[in-house]
Amino acid sequence: MIKNILTIAGSDSSGGAGIQADIKTISALGCYAMSVVTAITAQNTSGVRAVDLVDAKLVRMQLEAIFDDIRVDAIKIGMLGSSEIIYTVADCLIDRNIPIVLDPVMVAKSGDSLLNADAVTALKDALLPLTTLLTPNLPEAAVLLGQKEAESRLDMERQAKALLDLGVGTVLLKGGHLLGSESPDLLATEAELMWFDEKRFNTKNTHGTGCTLSSALATFIGQDYSVPDATSSAKEYLTKAIKSADQLNVGSGHGPTHHFWKRS
Repeated sequence: MIKNILTIAGSDSSGGAGIQADIKTISALGCYAMSVVTAITAQNTSGVRAVDLVDAKLVRMQLEAIFDDIRVDAIKIGMLGSSEIIYTVADCLIDRNIPIVLDPVMVAKSGDSLLNADAVTALKDALLPLTTLLTPNLPEAAVLLGQKEAESRLDMERQAKALLDLGVGTVLLKGGHLLGSESPDLLATEAELMWFDEKRFNTKNTHGTGCTLSSALATFIGQDYSVPDATSSAKEYLTKAIKSADQLNVGSGHGPTHHFWKRS
């Protein structure tokens, strides 16, 4: 039976990230994609020009419409944008007993904050305890913990353990911001720490990698993979999507990854 995967995130008009990247990823990995849109953005490969959040009441109506009619096997959560939307999403999910992958979209590539302090508190209080797998990058982990950004693998281990203490089931701490020739990711559970290393690729086509990874994780978990196996498979998919990105010719800035590399 084909599994149904729900993504709750913002829209990317350029198609490389957000809802569009999620739907492409879920579809490429053989599942049925559904979406709840939390924000509309005007953006291209060179940057974001405008963001308009969807009213929280409409977010709730989208969620209720899906849950009233369709089986949901796993959920990916991306950009939420405000404390009101965060609390709304949490209220709709609290009794669902569905695996949730949360990509805490909090810091833009430019370094600008995408969530105010109230929204960060709402994320920690309302959504983290419902989360099966949290996938922050290093700046996002630092914001969640109120600490400086990790600068070493030892820092990452300490922060991953601290994130577990916030109530999430497991943490995949993404180490792409560390200096060096490799991009190390750390999967932390209550029982163990597992490193997933990957060489960096010389390409500017990396727009939407975080969205792609988190939606791939949700897709594999929705297909009953264990979290470690889902992590391994999702990273393999993303690695090949990045390697194949130069086959695309999309924009003049940071282009997208190639979600359908298997069909190339």
